[in-house]
Amino acid sequence: MPPTKLPARDLLARLIAFDTTSRESNLALIDFIRDYLDGWGIASELYFDSDRRKASLFATIGPHDRGGLMLSGHTDTVPVDGQAWDSDPFTVMLRDRRLYARGSADMKGFIAVALGRVPDFAAARLKMPLHLAFSYDEEVGCTGVRDLIADVSSRSVRPLGCVVGEPTLMTPVVAHKGKLTMRCEVHGHEAHSALTHQGVNAVETAAEIVARLRSMARQKRDHGPYDEGFVPPYTTIQVGTIRGGTAVNIVPRHCSFDFEIRAIPADDAPALVRQLRDYALTTLLPEMHAVSDTSTIHFHEVNNTPGLSVAAEDPLVKLAQTLSGANDTGKVSYTAEAGLFQAAAIPAILCGPGSIEQAHKPNEFVSLDQIARCETFVQRLFEHLLA
Repeated sequence: MPPTKLPARDLLARLIAFDTTSRESNLALIDFIRDYLDGWGIASELYFDSDRRKASLFATIGPHDRGGLMLSGHTDTVPVDGQAWDSDPFTVMLRDRRLYARGSADMKGFIAVALGRVPDFAAARLKMPLHLAFSYDEEVGCTGVRDLIADVSSRSVRPLGCVVGEPTLMTPVVAHKGKLTMRCEVHGHEAHSALTHQGVNAVETAAEIVARLRSMARQKRDHGPYDEGFVPPYTTIQVGTIRGGTAVNIVPRHCSFDFEIRAIPADDAPALVRQLRDYALTTLLPEMHAVSDTSTIHFHEVNNTPGLSVAAEDPLVKLAQTLSGANDTGKVSYTAEAGLFQAAAIPAILCGPGSIEQAHKPNEFVSLDQIARCETFVQRLFEHLLA
């Protein structure tokens, strides 16, 4: 018995019902997609994490001896904890021509539209293939797609371009900021707080480094470089977490904090880290060593996702404008997987249904109009691959 062709809305409801919050396994959803593709005669490749609790999926429809185009999306979502939803976030609710659910915009709506057209792609004699790439753990550092990209980019025939379906209101996005996340570990020397001269206060040293980061952030804000396509139009720097100390009457021995740099393409995040490290090691560490030569300051890279920058005249951009019907292009300040594809020599852009303004919030939604526009995009892609 042939499989049943499902509309995008039905597929979205099924995808939403899987709780794929990043802390959870996404295997049930991946198994569903794999079985769905298999029903249409399409084989999938899975890329598991080290615990085999999560996987990314890659599949090709059509000829395997030429490049073709890729549609890519992440299957994980952010949590709903503490958010005030008006309906069950894991059940699609239609209100006012909007589909409300966690992940409806970011970005299961795009995945559902892509899957909805699979039967047509599978039945056609495509001259160029369509590739599908669905990843895990995008929301926690774009980590889950990296093995997939490494494998696909190493092949003798690789995709000619990739559309990552982040919510962009179906406007092609040609640039996003990179994100470099760092951890600073400060080890001082404990002492009684009545004898502070005998201790090295790790919290206070860390605070001086944090203050330096704040000064660097102001420098970027006030003096650039600038790219007016982004909001804000400059590289941002911020400290997200800090931990240290055990009691107020003990000079703290340890403190650590995490900070991030979201750089515009014209800026150099690693150079900013080197600048900060030089300050810490040449100005602060000697003062620490004057009291205790076992004191240390270490910087560790937690995550590095490159930015995206594609020229307006790039063939992939022109194709995306034709498929979407959009005359304009955009730039976004969030970080996505497109930069990783580009870094692996697979040209990439962002283009998907919904708005990033709705993502990560309670009552997240994607409008039926946006789903329809995405379906038109994929239909035109289908026609392009037949040509």
